[in-house]
Amino acid sequence: MTPKTQLRLYAVIVLTAVMVFLALPGRSEPVFAADEAKAMALMECETGALIAGKNADERLPMASTTKIMTALVVLENCRTDEQVFVPDEAVGVEGSSIYLRNNERISVEDLLYGLMLASGNDAAVALAVHVGGSTEGFAALMNKRAEELGLENTHFVTPNGLNDPEHYTTARELCMIAREAIKNDAFRRIVSTKYHRTQSGEYERTFKNKNSLLWSFDGAFGVKTGYTMAAGRCLVFGAERDGMTLVGALLNCRPMFGTASELLETAFDTYEKTVVVEKDSVIMRAEVENSDESVLEIAAKDSIIALLKKDAAQAFDVKTELYGPIAAPIKAGQTLGRLRVFSSGELIGETELAAHADVRERGITWWFRLLFKRMAA
Repeated sequence: MTPKTQLRLYAVIVLTAVMVFLALPGRSEPVFAADEAKAMALMECETGALIAGKNADERLPMASTTKIMTALVVLENCRTDEQVFVPDEAVGVEGSSIYLRNNERISVEDLLYGLMLASGNDAAVALAVHVGGSTEGFAALMNKRAEELGLENTHFVTPNGLNDPEHYTTARELCMIAREAIKNDAFRRIVSTKYHRTQSGEYERTFKNKNSLLWSFDGAFGVKTGYTMAAGRCLVFGAERDGMTLVGALLNCRPMFGTASELLETAFDTYEKTVVVEKDSVIMRAEVENSDESVLEIAAKDSIIALLKKDAAQAFDVKTELYGPIAAPIKAGQTLGRLRVFSSGELIGETELAAHADVRERGITWWFRLLFKRMAA
């Protein structure tokens, strides 16, 4: 085998390594209380890992948990200080209400508080007409956003969740919506507020958050309750402890607050986030063609984080692949390959591999040195 062939083989080598985290012997699988729920899902936000689920992909009505998407679409399409003139269709809407009056002028922000704390169905309609021109136009925006999030089992008809056979989602996809929504600072601030007082003209209102977890569970920050006869009691909930953020969804669950507390407590007690691969860490070295510098360090572009049981040993297969021969010139940060991490055959994370430094192409000085060396020989 020629030296050049050896260099090329080394450059495109696929490295497989096994990293084992040694810990205490693993304990038994955690038991998540969800017997009372028709469907349930619990998700870690940074990794998107589903910690627990029950009928997590079954299409079901979701009542006022719909308003999570309503609030997200509103916040992404208008300013919170915009003023809304309450339209006729937002007055006297059935179900939960903040008792809007026709032609009342109220800010988007106050309507959002009325939407998420008091679960105002009328606030949902007022916001939908303001942003989408009509409830139908706003539902189209909601469905477009659902498509962008990759939701395959979610469809919106109303901005408030009043019953319709074509209005549905799943426990898993509700978690995905909440995971996206809490990235918005205004959304997270609103849903974590216990009380909000508003004054619009002569009308003064005080909203109390219906989510009792804000008072009873350490680290809770929301998200939304819901109820209709068709959907039963529904809850999307979230909490953060020790740098780990969880969101969960319960559909048709009578003891929803107690169940949510048990799910969260068990998950926080059982799991932790672990950095498997650190951003910018050197993963491998490769020979460089056409350069004075013969070896290049190749690093991970981003961190790979896994959700692990606190008391369990864990093994990973780390596989790297270079896209082709490594030849100068190369810029630091240039993508050269991909790294994937597997556990028990399942992909748990991946990131690009990048050059750790610039590498210059061989100059004329190198060729003169080579010429003199051969002449001397």
